[in-house]
Amino acid sequence: MQRHLMQSTSSSTPSLRLNNLLSRLYDQPALSRKHAILSFLYMLSQQSHPSSSRSTITHPSTASTRRNGPSPFNPSLDLPFTSGAGHRGTNGVPPRADPVADGGVKSKAALLRAYRERIGKAQVPMNVLLRDAIYLLQGISGHCVRFVSITTDTMEKEDQIEFVDTPEGTMPPPTRVLLHRLAELGHLHRLITAFLDERSLSPSVGLVEQSLHHELRFQLTEYHKLIALLESHASRSKAGDDGGGLTLMRMEAWVGEWKLKLRLMSVLVEGSKNAHGGMLISLIHAHTKNGDPFIRDFSTQILEQVSKPFFTSLQAWLFSGSLSDPFGEFFVAPGKRNGGASDRPERDEVEGGISADEIDADFRGDIHRTWQEKWTFRAEMMPSFLNEMFGRKVYSTGRSLNFIRYNCHDAEWVAKQASDWTSKSLKYSDIAGLEQSIDAAYKVASNRLFESFFVKYRLIDHLQALKAYLLCGYGDFHDLLMDSLSPLLAKPANALYRHTLTTRLLDAIKGSNAQYDPPDVLRRLDARMLEYSHGEIGWDVFTLEYKVDPPIDTVIDPDAINSYLKLFNHLWKMRRVEGSLGAAWGRVNGGSRSVGRVPELYKDWHQVRIVMAEMIHFIRQMHAWCHREVIGAAWKDLMEFAHKQEGDLDAVIEAHNKYLSRMVRKVLLHDSKRGHENNLANVREIFNIILQFLESTEDFWRHTTHEAHIRDRERDQARGVYTALSLNARGSPSTDDALAGILSRTKEYSAKFSHQVGNLVISLSSHSDLDIRFLAVSLTGFGAFYSARRETSRG
Repeated sequence: MQRHLMQSTSSSTPSLRLNNLLSRLYDQPALSRKHAILSFLYMLSQQSHPSSSRSTITHPSTASTRRNGPSPFNPSLDLPFTSGAGHRGTNGVPPRADPVADGGVKSKAALLRAYRERIGKAQVPMNVLLRDAIYLLQGISGHCVRFVSITTDTMEKEDQIEFVDTPEGTMPPPTRVLLHRLAELGHLHRLITAFLDERSLSPSVGLVEQSLHHELRFQLTEYHKLIALLESHASRSKAGDDGGGLTLMRMEAWVGEWKLKLRLMSVLVEGSKNAHGGMLISLIHAHTKNGDPFIRDFSTQILEQVSKPFFTSLQAWLFSGSLSDPFGEFFVAPGKRNGGASDRPERDEVEGGISADEIDADFRGDIHRTWQEKWTFRAEMMPSFLNEMFGRKVYSTGRSLNFIRYNCHDAEWVAKQASDWTSKSLKYSDIAGLEQSIDAAYKVASNRLFESFFVKYRLIDHLQALKAYLLCGYGDFHDLLMDSLSPLLAKPANALYRHTLTTRLLDAIKGSNAQYDPPDVLRRLDARMLEYSHGEIGWDVFTLEYKVDPPIDTVIDPDAINSYLKLFNHLWKMRRVEGSLGAAWGRVNGGSRSVGRVPELYKDWHQVRIVMAEMIHFIRQMHAWCHREVIGAAWKDLMEFAHKQEGDLDAVIEAHNKYLSRMVRKVLLHDSKRGHENNLANVREIFNIILQFLESTEDFWRHTTHEAHIRDRERDQARGVYTALSLNARGSPSTDDALAGILSRTKEYSAKFSHQVGNLVISLSSHSDLDIRFLAVSLTGFGAFYSARRETSRG
């Protein structure tokens, strides 16, 4: 080794380095045959450098004797294997002077070639095989091996290998196997290049697929560099050199890694025919989970390049709320536009070719629809390295930023946020950093949106106004309004005018604590009439109205306003009944002296007061339960959410819808069970019965007071005091009949009331909602009053 180094270089550095390595080798106690190891390594170095010295270092024991003696068949086969460059294994070489081993004995390969030439079965020369192998690696037919296209039973074309007999000789089966293995790379190369040539001309190829094409072309360029290197080695065989040390087996070893690469590339080519955008990225990402570290690393390398367009779109959407996706490859897309267009955007329908203002114009100012339908989330286009939770956060973040820019008119803040995130680069190799960026951007956008709604647009003030006015939360305001409107609302609906209702509304505001509400709230309040039909009166069509402007109507949408109007209609009727009962109760008890002057009616009036007390108990329990157990509890939960401010605008909308649906379901006594569908109808019927009972009571009161006045005049006449009124009215024959009719109607309505309330209590007692079951308990006075009364009446 020292002599070789001195002959090959004039520098002393390699010799010193060799001495250093030898000394370190001798110090290793784990190695026993150090001299044999050095000899083996030196022989390998001579084989890998054919132009170097041909001297061979052999172990003394192997040079002196063989282990089992000479072979009885051919003594020359037992000679040591020479490491000269002339050895070619079993592939065959052109006839030339056979190399002679030490002692003048031919090698085994030379003897085998001589034997085949003698029997007339010469092999194809190595240089021809190497040339054909180079062609095969590029998908080109060679001299001895060709690619043949056949049509299968499914009418698809496939490539097959065909071996051609040549005058140069034959190819043994092992050589054919090697060529067939090398031809697999050519077949894969043909598939990939055909795909690239075909798809590169298609106008529908997206940015992600274009990145895949670019990466595949880059890999094919690297593959061609390897083929060029192999070809340079193979060209040396023309001058009698042994192919620069290149054989078919060595060529297969050289291209082993590229066989795996081309296989993976062909799989991606097949997958990209039915996938695009995020689905194509997910297809590539699936191969990064392979157990082979080489496939895993190569897939990661490809995915790093292919995913760049996706991360460009992600960065624009996540940090500025703008969608840059001309081919519809992102998992966020513009929603369905007017006319029923497909939710997959065409090339000129995304924000890159149409402004967001034009997209908003499609919804005609309906901000609620703009938020709900302007953008859609496509889970199938989301890359698999992002779970759906982060995908939803990305979707919400960009949608919030876009909403802040175009609907909250805060474009400066969005532009500033985008500039602050400019230095942040998103890429596949930093998934942990990507998730942190998504979380941070989501929190910033959500906090700004909450600030806009709760501070800038004062959402809580509007919700409080709806609770106060449409849910009858202002007692003094609604009492004044009802007192001033009662004479008007008793008229037919077609006799009412809106300006009259508005005037009475303003009077009620000025006379109550409502006058201290913010002017922005009061200007939104209005009184109007619903659509009416023939025969309806003002009580049936009157309603209060609260108007909201964008972007508040994103939360308080038209459906929510309709739900508020349903609640107001029910609660307004309840307050009407409660007010009428209170006025009648005060009149009856305040006029007890008049009743006392007609002693024969005292028992009937006592019964009327008992029934009226039952009705007052019923209506007050209903009113208290609606405001305390339902509206108050739901409002408390809504305020807790408003103070936490968690989530995004969808969370605000969901919290408000939950608050509203809870009130509608409970106040209107809805239930999904069979047999409980008519609870609200029963309550409305009870309200009508109470009003009819009060009308009959009013007639009874007028009759009683009239009778009391007649008897007062009779007493005055007996004392000699005369009034101007005539006493002829007493002799009316229909007076007794009218009294009997009034008492009959009073008893009838009283019985109907008890019956309907009993049915309602029984129905509510088996309700699925515990709060409504508690209402049933409250209506009975924490006892079984109506149930026992029904049993008594049946008995």
